[in-house]
Amino acid sequence: MYFVDNKGITDPRINLAIEEYLLNTMDVEKDSFLLFYINEPSIIIGKNQNTAEEINTDYVDFNGIHVVRRLSGGGAVYHDLGNLNYSFITTDDGNSFRNFRKFTEPVVKALQNLGVNAELSGRNDLLVEGRKISGNAQFSTRGRMFSHGTLMFDTEVEAVVSALNVSKEKIESKGIKSIRSRVANISEFLKEPMTVTEFRSAILHSLFEGEENVKYWELTEKDWENIRELSKQRYGNWDWNYGKSPKFNVKHSHRFPVGGIDVRLQVEGGLVKEVNIYGDFFGVGDVAEIENAITGVKYERASLDEAISGFDIPTYLGGITKEEFLKLIY
Repeated sequence: MYFVDNKGITDPRINLAIEEYLLNTMDVEKDSFLLFYINEPSIIIGKNQNTAEEINTDYVDFNGIHVVRRLSGGGAVYHDLGNLNYSFITTDDGNSFRNFRKFTEPVVKALQNLGVNAELSGRNDLLVEGRKISGNAQFSTRGRMFSHGTLMFDTEVEAVVSALNVSKEKIESKGIKSIRSRVANISEFLKEPMTVTEFRSAILHSLFEGEENVKYWELTEKDWENIRELSKQRYGNWDWNYGKSPKFNVKHSHRFPVGGIDVRLQVEGGLVKEVNIYGDFFGVGDVAEIENAITGVKYERASLDEAISGFDIPTYLGGITKEEFLKLIY
């Protein structure tokens, strides 16, 4: 196995591109490869998820958090500079895909070497004392695969809760406080404090059974050129990160002092395909003009804001502000 150094890059769009590039170009029949990366604050969306439903858009926009869709399935996860991510790139030999234990066992052993009593629980989570410290996902194509996971070393747990849209069912059955209590940082369980960089080195050396055994694979300048292009074409592309979301309907309603407003939108391929505005407000003008302006627009705050910028929203909608209307439709 070779270790590929990502040169300390913290941009999730580049790091996910490195992972995909290794998957597509390395000779995995001959060797397997290990990649580590630490991302600046980001939400990494599962391949088949609806981005708009998974993120708290107000929090994400205000804090400038990256939103990037990955190739693998599973749920949305929050990354920050206290989160170490690992990825094993290898051949799909028929016995590896969906076999999370094969790839998490070396990581569990590495954690146990640090005095952290981790264990694989359920399908793809690592727990310590019943609390989740790691989630894992996999992707396979053309006889190649990667199995990657998070290691919450010193993550801002409050940001995890704030950035992700916790489902209504989870809130009702578990409660936000309970959700916080079910995740943990690895740093809580260490006998001696260490930095995330020291933690990264400790895990790396354990996986190779000694620092002296680590074999490095150096990416060429041509490799980096291709990675940057892949990052631009896929992971930095709105159509991939948002537009790949499945078709969905949005129904938002609110009773303002001026009356109730009910907005229905159909979103397909990340674009608003149909809009209907209802309510018992007293406005001046035809709301069909606003509906038409929004139709065909990207379902993202900035594009919707621009689409309605030419309208006197308080006049059309009985007195509510433009910002109140934006919050209602997005």
